[in-house]
Amino acid sequence: MKAKTLFDKIWDSHVVSSIPEGPDVLYIDKHLIHEVTSPQAFTGLEQRNLSVFRPGKTVATADHNVPTQNQHLPIQDELSRLQVQTLIDNCKNHSIKLYGLNHPYNGIVHVIGPELGLTQPGMTIVCGDSHTSTHGAFGNIAFGIGTSEVEMVMASQCVLQAKPKKMKITIDGNLDKAVSSKDIILYIISKISASGGTGYFIEFAGSAITSLSMESRMTVCNMSIEMGARGGLIAPDFTTYEYLKGREFSPEAENWDHALAEWKELKSDKNALFDKEWNFNAEDIRPMITYGTNPGMGMSITGNIPQLNFITEESRASFQKSLNYMGFEPGSELIGKKVDYVFVGSCTNGRIEDIRAFTNMVKGRKKANWITAWIVPGSKKVEKQAKEEGLESILNDAGFELRQPGCSACLAMNDDKIPEGKYSVSTSNRNFEGRQGPGARTLLASPLTAAAAAVTGKITDPSDLI
Repeated sequence: MKAKTLFDKIWDSHVVSSIPEGPDVLYIDKHLIHEVTSPQAFTGLEQRNLSVFRPGKTVATADHNVPTQNQHLPIQDELSRLQVQTLIDNCKNHSIKLYGLNHPYNGIVHVIGPELGLTQPGMTIVCGDSHTSTHGAFGNIAFGIGTSEVEMVMASQCVLQAKPKKMKITIDGNLDKAVSSKDIILYIISKISASGGTGYFIEFAGSAITSLSMESRMTVCNMSIEMGARGGLIAPDFTTYEYLKGREFSPEAENWDHALAEWKELKSDKNALFDKEWNFNAEDIRPMITYGTNPGMGMSITGNIPQLNFITEESRASFQKSLNYMGFEPGSELIGKKVDYVFVGSCTNGRIEDIRAFTNMVKGRKKANWITAWIVPGSKKVEKQAKEEGLESILNDAGFELRQPGCSACLAMNDDKIPEGKYSVSTSNRNFEGRQGPGARTLLASPLTAAAAAVTGKITDPSDLI
């Protein structure tokens, strides 16, 4: 019997049919929706006099275009208010479970899925959002889809999809105490580029990966899309099972035993072949920060921006354009560079583990007086836990405010925008031009690096403060 990768096992078991010389019809176990990419899909269904085929397989939340303050009040922005109300109406009309604003399960779609136990090993999961790859941390196939595909899944519980190639990235060794999963993934992308994973689905493996918590694994898989990959996954193990046990929608009693037996089979066979493989040493990874306008433009926080002669001739024009936008020079260092904003949150780093890491760093210190800091939990459950653990009090003592859940400053779609020309150390996933606001300058980093910047007011190696 031919050895198979974990990806092959899950994909092949969900193929309903295959189109000769074309894509597969792939069955979808869980469809996640939010207020931004679903309205047109619902409209398309209604124009064809269709209803959602299996509404019980779909879960909705409001996250992208919501305020992170005063959520008990009507939304002030007219477009945001319309989008959220439209989601409410569509979910009601099609019998879809919605975790709207102020619901105890509300939050960023890729935060609530795992924390509620909706995300489970062996599944296929889609959402009209590129960072659906987050859920692959549980050993499943999760990927973002476009609005026309959202409609396709609503109508049929299936999606047409070409099967990607397979890549394996192995990271072995022990991580330094100042290095987090965010540094791991920024390091990988800096090595293989923002397009190095194009056409592939990535399996992450190795001792440095298996040593990570589930929340850290989610950060790695979340940003697999930032190297151009279709998604990323990690084989489930004891850490996965312990995380899922007892969650709201996890299997119970004998169903748990049955699920666990199936989950334990979800791993790549020993001799399974991948189309491409990379190997990295954890000891080589230092706290990372980006300096440009794509996530592949990253470096060690104590390093220097590359000189032009290290950049391929065909890439120099775009490289220089990126540095011009950021206001940086080739060969310069970033340590000591004054910054204006710090953002902790998003589906990349808005979980309780991230809030804890930031809080532990700023405990007993004070926010630099010129820094504007937005500390945004990824869900109502994270917000509640942060308060119960006393994290909010510590943050307040240090001059910070814990806001309410939402995608916030990850993208310039809500009230939390970085002003033009200002520098933001952000724990989110993208540093494209204008991503956090027109003219905003984004430096991606871990919660520890964000905390170091928040209390010093400048780019600082977190190792110096631990």
